[in-house]
Amino acid sequence: MQGLRNYFKPWSSSAKLDGKTVLITGANTGIGKETAIDLAKRGARIIMACRDMEKADGALKEVIEASGNQDVVTKKLDLADTKSIREFAQMINSEEKQVNILINNAGVMVCPYGKTADGFEMQIGVNHMGHFLLTFLLMDLIKKSSPARIVNVSSMAHKWGTINIDDINSEKSYDKSKAYSQSKLANVLFTRCLAKHLDGTGVTVYVLHPGVVQTELWRHLNRAQQGVMWMVKPFTKTSVQGAQTTIYCAVAPELETESGKYYSDCAPASCSNAAMDDDMAKRLWDLSCKMLNITWD
Repeated sequence: MQGLRNYFKPWSSSAKLDGKTVLITGANTGIGKETAIDLAKRGARIIMACRDMEKADGALKEVIEASGNQDVVTKKLDLADTKSIREFAQMINSEEKQVNILINNAGVMVCPYGKTADGFEMQIGVNHMGHFLLTFLLMDLIKKSSPARIVNVSSMAHKWGTINIDDINSEKSYDKSKAYSQSKLANVLFTRCLAKHLDGTGVTVYVLHPGVVQTELWRHLNRAQQGVMWMVKPFTKTSVQGAQTTIYCAVAPELETESGKYYSDCAPASCSNAAMDDDMAKRLWDLSCKMLNITWD
């Protein structure tokens, strides 16, 4: 069974990112850190946006050591707090002359019910609302940096999700797996809408399933779920393998003319019918703007 894990080969490309700036959320662990290492090796300036600065400092040393690139920095960002997101974005907009690649990677998975600082259910709040607001606040800088890319890390779990527009924060009833799937479906719908908004700007956007990856996200699974994951572990990806589709979407030259599509295993993939619902994508977009108190025309 070990051989199956060896089937997932790293994506190979000599594409360089010299002179480019890459911003990655949740870059202190898992596939975010591996993405940072790979893109740093390609010569990019890397901004690691992290909630836990103690972990971030350790990850920073790893990324610099593994890549040989000294142009790597960490910045504080808590996606569960819009005040933190706004402060972070203001700092980036004032200090950085460009953001060529934004990778919305951070996330929480099947956690117990909780709310963000702004009252959003934690999974929709961090996985969707936080990245929605961050992307909005950085958009002018990203457009000025074009050609630029935005990469949203979703999951095949979106295929089991539905958007509950009337109870987006799961206040009437909460199922942590359904809430996770809803947030990952929101990532795909956001990408779909965003691609249309960015048509003709030189900014392209992609959404992906990294694979079933061994990361800290497993920590909230119940005992039975963890037992299942342990049994399928030989069929899962390491963090390096899990980062490959993110890296592919960030740098593959052949994707320059593509936007709004869903990828898995470094190739276009099919998403659910719900993920292709343009009406729901627009309704979610409008609701997100309203809840975040922003106007995104």
